[in-house]
Amino acid sequence: MAEPADAGQMELTDNEFKTFSDFVYSYCGINLHEGKKEMVRARVGKQMRLKGFGSFDDYFKFVLSDESGNEVVGLINAISTNLTSFYRESRHFDFLTHEVIPDLNRSRGARRIRVWSAGCSTGEEPYTLAMVFLECLQAELLRDFKILATDISTRVLETAMRGIYPEERIKTINPILIPRYFQKGVSNQKGFYKVRDDLRKLVHFARLNLTKPFPMKGPFDVIFCRNVMIYFDQPSREQLVSRFFDFLAAGGYFFVGHSESLTGVRHSFKYVGPSIYRK
Repeated sequence: MAEPADAGQMELTDNEFKTFSDFVYSYCGINLHEGKKEMVRARVGKQMRLKGFGSFDDYFKFVLSDESGNEVVGLINAISTNLTSFYRESRHFDFLTHEVIPDLNRSRGARRIRVWSAGCSTGEEPYTLAMVFLECLQAELLRDFKILATDISTRVLETAMRGIYPEERIKTINPILIPRYFQKGVSNQKGFYKVRDDLRKLVHFARLNLTKPFPMKGPFDVIFCRNVMIYFDQPSREQLVSRFFDFLAAGGYFFVGHSESLTGVRHSFKYVGPSIYRK
């Protein structure tokens, strides 16, 4: 193994960048175009330094030879971008509150309700979904209500499953809801808030590569896949949108990020409004 170098000083050649970007695309569909080269150099360089490698070529050979698959996960963790917050793009949650959940509440009798947060990052989105449904869904329907929250990054899933957030992260939550759904830290946990068990138990976190076959059965009443497909190219987006359609219940809703749309993507959804679609 080569002597480790300072990640900030290592050069990533065009050929090495293509090797990494081709591999990442084939593994999980993330399209690392030329504009991402510096990001890849910095983030993968940091991962290399942690593992003691002095060249990108040596590190990539190690990734391919690691039969455990752990280093592939480490590489994907390194290049994944995870930006989120509670009640991010709040119009979606308003739509759930005023349109989707009232329709569900008009259902006759008890029924199964499932929601999927695809690309859940550090957990703010699925926990927000849980709060919205707990506040608005009738008690009878909450008896068989669950949220599946998935991401390809084990790093962010670990944070999500801990459910502990610094005080500044929860400032986007209605102050009335905070004591209802979060426990305020004391002593060495002062300045942090922990998700309460009655909220946490509604969310199941799992690692999932969206380009691989989905292991769950569905169907889902609501699917959120926001600000994820911006990293995919057109063919990958079309394939993923088609699979989401198949996993939605009839009449189910599909939400994408405010900066995204399905314009130019072949799909079978009915357009409801900007970034909101229905099966």
